Amino acid sequence: MFGDFMSKMQDAQKQMEEVKKRLENVYVEGVAENGLVKVTANANKKIINISISDEILNDKETMEDLLIVAINKALEKAENVNNSEMGSLAQGMMPGLF
Repeated sequence: MFGDFMSKMQDAQKQMEEVKKRLENVYVEGVAENGLVKVTANANKKIINISISDEILNDKETMEDLLIVAINKALEKAENVNNSEMGSLAQGMMPGLF
């Protein structure tokens, strides 16, 4: 019984690693002020790219504010995708574990 449980735990760990690997290539975007700042993150909550419009390059304060907004939006979307995928994985494992 214990060996079976350990085997299922190892399978669950393997599946979790596969999901994490897949989420590296799932991208979300946070946009601020109609596209003046765009931030791309992957579903593992890593920032991949930041795009800043030339219109605000000379306005440091606005740029900083919009960066914060865009980054937070991108990370929130990434968190939602991540939670959804991991939740599905956990839900699928529960019947097999207990």
